[in-house]
Amino acid sequence: MPLTLKSLALGFGLTAAIFVLFSFAGHLFFLEGRRPFQLNFTGGAALGLLLGLLNHRILRAPKSKAVTAMALTAVPGMLIMAAVGSHFAVFFPDLNPSLDKVFGSLMLWFYGFALVGALWSARSS
Repeated sequence: MPLTLKSLALGFGLTAAIFVLFSFAGHLFFLEGRRPFQLNFTGGAALGLLLGLLNHRILRAPKSKAVTAMALTAVPGMLIMAAVGSHFAVFFPDLNPSLDKVFGSLMLWFYGFALVGALWSARSS
């Protein structure tokens, strides 16, 4: 399977996993206070960076293609999660609708760190 299709398939699968995670366990992420907020963004950065660093291995692609592969993996998630964020209360009726901005920021944070990880990975080749 070509790298483009593998990357997009991984992106759609990851998006589905994130959606399911927030659908069933979203109330565990959005707790009151500064500490849970900081932990969410620290975890998002760490998981995104890890995904970016390992994406070329997951897809069995050369390190020189790490950035392209990660960009193609991130695009479906960024587009779909932007749509989800704009209709947050519809997709996550059990969560406070005012959390849409936090959710959107967390998604951008995660995918941004994934792209940074891929850049770092490609540069070290």
